[in-house]
Amino acid sequence: MSYNDLFIRACKKQEVDTLPVWYMRQAGRYDPDYRKIKEKYSLLEICRQPELAAEVTMMPVKKLGVDAAILYSDIMNPVASIGIDFDIVKNIGPVIHNPIRTSADVQRLKPIQVEQDLSHVLKTIEILVGELQVPLITFAGAPFTIASYLIEGKPSKSYIRTKGLMYGEPKIWFELMDKLGDMVITYLKAHIASGAKAVQLFDSWVGALSPADYQTYVLPTIRRIFAEMESYEEPKIYFPGVSSGELLPYLRDVQADVIGLDWRVPIAEGRRRVGSRFAVQGNLDPYVLTAPMSVIEAQAKAIIDEGIQKPGYVFNLGHGLFPEASLEKLRELTAFIHTYSRQALKAQGTFKQESGV
Repeated sequence: MSYNDLFIRACKKQEVDTLPVWYMRQAGRYDPDYRKIKEKYSLLEICRQPELAAEVTMMPVKKLGVDAAILYSDIMNPVASIGIDFDIVKNIGPVIHNPIRTSADVQRLKPIQVEQDLSHVLKTIEILVGELQVPLITFAGAPFTIASYLIEGKPSKSYIRTKGLMYGEPKIWFELMDKLGDMVITYLKAHIASGAKAVQLFDSWVGALSPADYQTYVLPTIRRIFAEMESYEEPKIYFPGVSSGELLPYLRDVQADVIGLDWRVPIAEGRRRVGSRFAVQGNLDPYVLTAPMSVIEAQAKAIIDEGIQKPGYVFNLGHGLFPEASLEKLRELTAFIHTYSRQALKAQGTFKQESGV
């Protein structure tokens, strides 16, 4: 089987004859085989076993026919190396045993030691790069999203402690942003050194901020992360999470290659907001997957028709897969995206290199 580089070419706004597709959280609980593994091991236990983590990462590639794999991991994994004690608790999520509340709490955070503390992650990447025939995406949680867990102590809907620290103790806030930014940069650079073909920065909850607060308290760190990664040829994706449509116009000078869109912003409008420099990724509402296949295909068709109007488009969901999603529907959807997009691109003439458009 030849190497499938559709995803990389789309990220770089190069010619494709078929749209690439992958799904956020595509290695997960919707898969019965994964659920069997989870009966024996926790998420963190799987992550610490490179062969098993690699097996789980490859499951959706084999079962769904997607055009990229995303490393089976968790955005909280690297924080253990900087001195955070946490567990992933069933039906809750990350629970922090030593939350960040004071300047002293921030000061005690250590620089990340990827090779020393997270060698199992790097080993998983190396295994996957040797076995996959599609690109491997690795990822990190963005500083605001990570900070929201570290400060709240667990997932939150209001972010009251997070915003309280941000507004009330800005000096402490920016110290924390600097340390988490350093962590992300070092972590993702180690992934690329181990063979990752693309990296994604997940800012799942930053849509909880107003545009003005995002510009003041978060965007400088996002700019710094991507500026530090700019020299790498591997595509760099920024997903500003759910309800982030109002933040998109402020990303125009971020040195990422691809911007992920949630389902609230149409592809064409997302492109208008971020500008023409980026490829875009998205943005089917994951819960459309509860509908009959005819409805799913109609919604996917509408998104594809928008996506192919300009070069640089990757089909994805607007957020991660949920446990009740149907494996069979995902397989059918993937096949539909490939077949329909191939026909649609052929009908209009495939895109040439960006320089020739």
